[in-house]
Amino acid sequence: MTDLTFRRALLSDLPAIITLLVDDALGQQREDASSPPNQCYLDAFAAIEADANQLQAVAIFENKVVGTLQITFTPGLSRKGSWRGQIEGVRIASAYRGAGFGEQMFDWAIEQCKAKGCDLVQLTTDKTRPDAHRFYEKLGFVASHIGYKLAL
Repeated sequence: MTDLTFRRALLSDLPAIITLLVDDALGQQREDASSPPNQCYLDAFAAIEADANQLQAVAIFENKVVGTLQITFTPGLSRKGSWRGQIEGVRIASAYRGAGFGEQMFDWAIEQCKAKGCDLVQLTTDKTRPDAHRFYEKLGFVASHIGYKLAL
């Protein structure tokens, strides 16, 4: 397995992150790949950077951003006051899918959650992504809940 490096995303990584978000059927419908980046992405990136419980990360291979994900660290009263790590916006560049990069990225993300004191790591994935479902189950995630969303 090829080693990746991981780090907190920099503003200069934003175009690459947006490219990753656009690089699938759902992303093509809901993201904006214009250059320079739409102001909404700049505002969101600034909000993530300002929040100590947010981590937008990138995976680097051969000096190139090839993956990204966001972790939200959430304190809660349930589960005896435990913290949760919510992983979202997971993407690996299509040219690198199937090469083990996603598994390495999740190993790293789970370690970040442990370091923050999380007792649980959770994620949601679209029902139309069966490959993602198989991937998450292979990593040990269990489809234990039904999730609901309300678009505003």
